[in-house]
Amino acid sequence: MSNTNYDVIIIGGSYAGLSAALQLGRARQKVLIVDEGLRRNRFASHSHGFITQDHVDPAEIAAEARSQVMEYKTVEWVSGRADAARRNIEVGSGETSFAIGVRGVRYHSRRLILALGVRDILPDIDGLQERWGRSVFHCPYCHGYELNQGKIGVIAGSALSLHHALMLPDWGPTTLLLNGAFEPDRDQLHALAARGVVIEHFPVKALSNHADVQLADGRTLTFSGLFTLAPFEVSSPIAQQLGVDMEEGPLGFTIKTDAMKGTSIPGVFACGDAARPMASVALAVGDGNLAGVGAHRSLMFETIHHE
Repeated sequence: MSNTNYDVIIIGGSYAGLSAALQLGRARQKVLIVDEGLRRNRFASHSHGFITQDHVDPAEIAAEARSQVMEYKTVEWVSGRADAARRNIEVGSGETSFAIGVRGVRYHSRRLILALGVRDILPDIDGLQERWGRSVFHCPYCHGYELNQGKIGVIAGSALSLHHALMLPDWGPTTLLLNGAFEPDRDQLHALAARGVVIEHFPVKALSNHADVQLADGRTLTFSGLFTLAPFEVSSPIAQQLGVDMEEGPLGFTIKTDAMKGTSIPGVFACGDAARPMASVALAVGDGNLAGVGAHRSLMFETIHHE
């Protein structure tokens, strides 16, 4: 394709975006994937819980997916950040189209899929950022098994960390490091005790070695792995530019979608971590599949009109 007009533009070329592109490529639609190369799980060396891909480097999964998707001749790829998005409504017909800006070039499409991803907002603890995805995690289902029932620490960020602490004893002996984030009430203390969770009241000063926690009183606690609930934000302002409805979850806002991943803006679909409160590679792939099919069905059977 030599022009900048497409049936569908997908912003985000990670697991959800690639899954959407695969469905659309197989439907022989003209597709452009715009991606800036910042996968959320780029810090992790292994992916878990995704059938047929358990223990595989997530970068390998993404690279193989891209290779397979780009075999479809109607799919193109542009590396870069989509820095502007606009919805156009044609005077008279009321039909919708979209314009996306990438490094000064404008691309046009009939439909738009937002696979924007999210950015984790990590606690401001010395040594945590460089251990994120390696020995400090957020998802027990993704990383708990590999700790081999060793000692687990939960660094509290808010009262939501109570749920984290109550989950993790199934993966290993668990200590809840309150770190001044909240104080469990009597019922919560009882629930923690019933699960065998140890409570540590002294604040966390820093992390060292693999997963050692240095406390403010000078003690160092050694763990096989650490977990913390990090708030997140959608990685791009494109959703806000378009005015799609958002919904607030326990850790941040995500794009609101219907069962086929359609947003509140006709012709705009969303998938992956930016469009669901729970995140995993498997869920992102499923979301992308739905979004690709949803966008194609919209092109086949619906003409979008506006008053």
